[in-house]
Amino acid sequence: MGPHPAVAAIRLAVRRVLNDILDEQTPAPPPAGLPRPELQTAHAAQTAYGAPERHTAPGPRPAQLPGRPPLGVPTPSRTPARGPRAAAHDAPPGPGRPSPLVLVACSGGADSMALASALAFEAPKLGIRAGGITVDHGLQPGSDLRADEVAQRLRDLGLDPVDAVAVTVGRDGGPEAAARDARYAALDAAADRHGAHAVLLGHTRDDQAETVLLGLARGSGIRSLSGMAAVSGAGGRYRRPFLHIDRQTARKACMVQSLPVWDDPHNADPAYTRSRLRHEGLPALEKALGKGVVEALARTAQLSRDDADALDVWAGQAEATARDDAGCLECAKLHDLPPAVRRRVLRRAAIDAGAPAGSLFARHIEEVDRLITGWRGQGAINLPGKVVARRQGGRLVIRQG
Repeated sequence: MGPHPAVAAIRLAVRRVLNDILDEQTPAPPPAGLPRPELQTAHAAQTAYGAPERHTAPGPRPAQLPGRPPLGVPTPSRTPARGPRAAAHDAPPGPGRPSPLVLVACSGGADSMALASALAFEAPKLGIRAGGITVDHGLQPGSDLRADEVAQRLRDLGLDPVDAVAVTVGRDGGPEAAARDARYAALDAAADRHGAHAVLLGHTRDDQAETVLLGLARGSGIRSLSGMAAVSGAGGRYRRPFLHIDRQTARKACMVQSLPVWDDPHNADPAYTRSRLRHEGLPALEKALGKGVVEALARTAQLSRDDADALDVWAGQAEATARDDAGCLECAKLHDLPPAVRRRVLRRAAIDAGAPAGSLFARHIEEVDRLITGWRGQGAINLPGKVVARRQGGRLVIRQG
């Protein structure tokens, strides 16, 4: 008798992500008939003249491998054909094949405990080392003891190394944003310290739906409506295997495996926007519109991400053609671009000049855009990060100072 369907679902999701990680670590076999020196020469030429790079958030997601499903999206089982790369997944790590380390970020809640259990089950079968990290935000009495308990549960699952890290939460951007920034800083530091290839995060389809609604409420663009990426962070460090799995499935997986879980009281505190959305907003939408709202919002996120990725690629190409020999943007060429593409070019130029991406809002880009589309001799536009945009002699100049 196989595992409970909920357990099978979470394990399959993690197995797919781990196989993706192994694919990234295992070099593809050289093309038939191409001598190795020629292959090395071709690779060197690609490096020198600009081979496509792996994108990370907030840019487009990594390029999809030919014949592979989009990362994090459920697909039919792999074909039974066994190639060199597939065979490598079954081979134990040896001297020529180092064993990658994958960490799981775990708060002790149902989502992350389910993720930790699936990682502990799947990683050894694929020759992958598995560890964990839990972050103590210090926002509740006894949070240090809670973090120690979670760390011990991860060790009981067989994960090693396991860290419990205390952080100081600032105030910038509000309590939720400040806690998130402190948490990701701790996760980055732990991954660097242990040399981890990836960190798994337990965000579910429900979290994705909430993120889309929050972006919609802010009046954000299509990039915000695309929600969380299955792969994000520097070098694709963060992986979200559960974006197609609902929260109840993760909780059920914990229950049938008798895994203790901790329900963070902040998740039910109406003082937090996401908590109100989770317990009041989404239920009200489902009552008014019927079941399936969460699934529809998650599907909207994926469709929006595909569109945003395509527009980002278009904007990158347009920016290259809109710059003159001195590297300045030509206003006439920018004016001919579709607004969605032009504003992406302007945003990217402002960030490259030093404007913090998190502080650069639509109203800023709209003001800069008017230097192109509504030129009346207006003065310079001040942007976050002491960046200034001005129009000079038919050129758009964006720089600090």
